[in-house]
Amino acid sequence: MAGKLLFKGMLAGLIASLLIFCFLRVFGEPPLERAIAFEEQAESAVPHAHAPEVAAAEPELVSRQTQAGFGLLTGVLAYGAAVGGLFAIAFAFANGRLGALGPRTTTLLLAAVGLIALVLVPALKYPPNPPAVGSGDTIDARTQLYFVMMGFSLFTAVAALITGRRLWMSLGDWRAFVLPAGVYVATIALALAALPSVNEVPETFPTDALWAFRAASLTGHVIFWAALAVAFAAIQTRSPKARSREHISA
Repeated sequence: MAGKLLFKGMLAGLIASLLIFCFLRVFGEPPLERAIAFEEQAESAVPHAHAPEVAAAEPELVSRQTQAGFGLLTGVLAYGAAVGGLFAIAFAFANGRLGALGPRTTTLLLAAVGLIALVLVPALKYPPNPPAVGSGDTIDARTQLYFVMMGFSLFTAVAALITGRRLWMSLGDWRAFVLPAGVYVATIALALAALPSVNEVPETFPTDALWAFRAASLTGHVIFWAALAVAFAAIQTRSPKARSREHISA
């Protein structure tokens, strides 16, 4: 049973990955190409006397065409399968434990929580940036800060869900969800204010390319989580037994 559920999650993740691959190929590649061109222009402007490694630049091992095609497809498929498997595990834990919510409603709720906690909230503090934005000397620190923000957001969201479930058993109305949501927002606001900010965008970097890249990245995540929820709900409730369990739960 657990193995089948895990397979369904991975399959739903692969389906969602194909959608965001198509989206990123059309809307994500143009701002990325502009960012790479800006980076190459900045490197070529460095005097060779101060940067001898630029003069003896090695040829790229993987072409941009391969990176934007097969490389991007491989990356999003691996990401989708991994996230889909974890999503199935989260569904197995949450299904039937969130009051009167059925499997499909639980799936949509978990997808919304995942999108908010893992993508949108961390992006408020550390938005996605294209190449040429950020120093190579600070990449480790920036990565650690991002994962700290993401982990804290996920932990707080899970705590809010558990608290909401317990409040539902005692209150049985809308307050069971509004109160934990309010605590989550307040806690995240404190974390956003407490964690250090990172702003390494070059002054000469084209603003429209920066925001186009961020918009494409975040929109791609929204598409992925929405498609993951729809695909997983469709696969999960396909069998007569699953539909019967959902009807009884409702």
